[in-house]
Order: sequence, then C-alpha cells, then structure tokens
Amino acid sequence: MNHSDLRAKAPSLADGMAAADHSPDVQLSQTRHRAALVASWHIEPGSTVLELGCGQGDMTAVLAEAVGPKGRVVAIDVAEPSYGAPVTLGESAARLASGPLGPRIDFRFGTDVLASSVDFSESTFDHVVLAHCSWYFTSLGELRDTLARVRPWARRLWFTEWDLTPASDDQLAHLLAVLIQGQVEAAGSHGQGNVRTPFSREGLLRLLSEAGWTADGSRSVDTEELQDGDWEVAACLDLVEREERLAALPEPVRQLVLSQADVLRAIAKPRGNRALAAYSVTAR
Repeated sequence: MNHSDLRAKAPSLADGMAAADHSPDVQLSQTRHRAALVASWHIEPGSTVLELGCGQGDMTAVLAEAVGPKGRVVAIDVAEPSYGAPVTLGESAARLASGPLGPRIDFRFGTDVLASSVDFSESTFDHVVLAHCSWYFTSLGELRDTLARVRPWARRLWFTEWDLTPASDDQLAHLLAVLIQGQVEAAGSHGQGNVRTPFSREGLLRLLSEAGWTADGSRSVDTEELQDGDWEVAACLDLVEREERLAALPEPVRQLVLSQADVLRAIAKPRGNRALAAYSVTAR
C-alpha cells in the first residue's frame, strides 16, 4: 500500500476510534501521523505483525488496514483494559473489534512479553512494531530485554519515538517537560505517566545492537500537527504539583525539579507548544 492510499484512509480510520467521539480533530491528526509512518514502512498485505505497547490502538488500526483482510495484527500492552481516560484501552479495543478491522486484530492487554507464559515460534511474525511506546518502559534494561525477547519472533523491526534533540526553540517546552518527568522517575518517584524512561535516538541504536538487532536506517519524522507538546507540558506541571511525588525525591533532586518547573512555566505557552520531532528506525 502506497503512502497516498493509506493517508487517504486516515479519516475513516480515525472515525472508527472511540476517542473520536471526544476529540475528532485530535484523533484525525494522530491517525494521519501513524498512517504516514506505516505507509513508509514495507508492510505488505497479508503480513503478520506483532505490535508492542498498542495502547488504545491508534497504530493498531492503521496496521490492520495495511495488512488487509488476509493479514493479522497481534496487539499487546502490559496495561489492563481499564487503563486510560477519557476512553479506556478496553473501550477503544471493543470499538475496533466491532468494526470492519476487528477480524484482523488480536488484542492482548495485561500481557508482559517477558513473562515465560508468553511465547511464539521463531519467525511467527513478518514485523514487530513499537510506536511511541518505548518511554513507557520502567528502565532501559527492561526495553533491551524486551527487544531481545522478540528478536526470534519477527524478521523486521519498525520503531518510532520522539527525538530528544530539538530542531527549534519552540520545541524546548516539550523537551523540558520530558526531561523533568524522566528525572522524577529516575530518582525513584514512580508514576503512571507517558514519560518514564526518555532516551535519545543514539541510545536506541546502541540498545538495538545489544539486543541482537541490526539497524538498517534512521530518519526524522514530521510531527507538526500533533498535540503531544501541550500534553506533556500539562502532565509535567501537574506532576510537580503533587506533593506525594516530589516528597519521595532526594531534597537536591526535588529542588532541581522545582527550579526546572519554574523555567517550564516561563517558556511554555498556554496552548500550541510545538512537539518535538520523532524518528523512525528499521532493523533486522
């Protein structure tokens, strides 16, 4: 499927998502981003895909469209179906399952691929996908072990994440919000936010090698229409208002976080904070 075909189907795919009932414009921009990613990958109709960190299924829906009626997407997430707001993972999956893409998707929530009970035969899948989910991992070690675990199961890896290197000053608020959240987590005050273990593109390339993958290439991905800059600024400022989270930090770290939060308030806009760019890496 070429880029224009999949992009053209983004509106209908977005309409099929439960979150579109609450924020249709946001859902459309998120779906367009993922459609552009998948259209640039070599996922042929009839392919089998393992998606890790599927969340509410934004990428799952696009992958299911790409593989066609003879393909299959196994969408795994460690979170339980009750996780998420204003739409839970389970509610979003149920909407997809009841639509035309449903027969192509196998959702598996509350599933940790590092558990011994989870296993697949060698080369069960043509592709394994991790899209905007790797910062949710509790540590780089856990991510490395996961990448190593799935290595025998799939022939190709498609990976995308936010790029920590800003391209312009108006991305600094998103960057600072990410780094503050990462520092809080690294210092031992753990939560359920989107950002737990942020790392650079170069860090990912090193990790792939350690996990037995050979990277074929890396490219930047435009995120101009995405709202994640605003979301992470809001999440970060909410985090520093939670006394129980900051109280768990060593005092020097707490003071550092508070000072950085002051800087974030000074540079962030009420709305329209430009998101960092993303990057896409392919490996075999």
